[in-house]
Amino acid sequence: MLPPKKRLLDQVRDRLRLKNYAYRTEQSYLYWIKQYILFHKAKQGFARHPNEMGGSEVEQFLTHLATTKKVSASTQNQALSALFFLYRDVLDLPLNLTFQSVQARRPKHLPTLLSKTEVERVLRQMSGETLLMTQLMAAVDVCG
Repeated sequence: MLPPKKRLLDQVRDRLRLKNYAYRTEQSYLYWIKQYILFHKAKQGFARHPNEMGGSEVEQFLTHLATTKKVSASTQNQALSALFFLYRDVLDLPLNLTFQSVQARRPKHLPTLLSKTEVERVLRQMSGETLLMTQLMAAVDVCG
């Protein structure tokens, strides 16, 4: 008699451990795979196994993350990596993506430093204890 087939998330966990993935990666991948399944269950009213779904369902989920959940681009990429792992390494199915999903916005990087002229302008607007504390913090930061 054959042993009962393991549940999908147990199969994912076993494969992650076999490939020596970090424990935090394991937890993250399991979370995103579970969210993917629950998203489609809520949308359709019943649960479908991921081997019955594919690229278009993955793209729907990624679009949902970007538009409804407003996740960052790195979070969306983490979810995509988890789903790639599921399809490639656990289900052994091709994941045909057209990359039509909405990509999460990458934040615009604001300058983190002021120019020397900008610092001088700010310092000229200060006086008393505030000026002294700012000058001391600047001296500590420069020195180390």
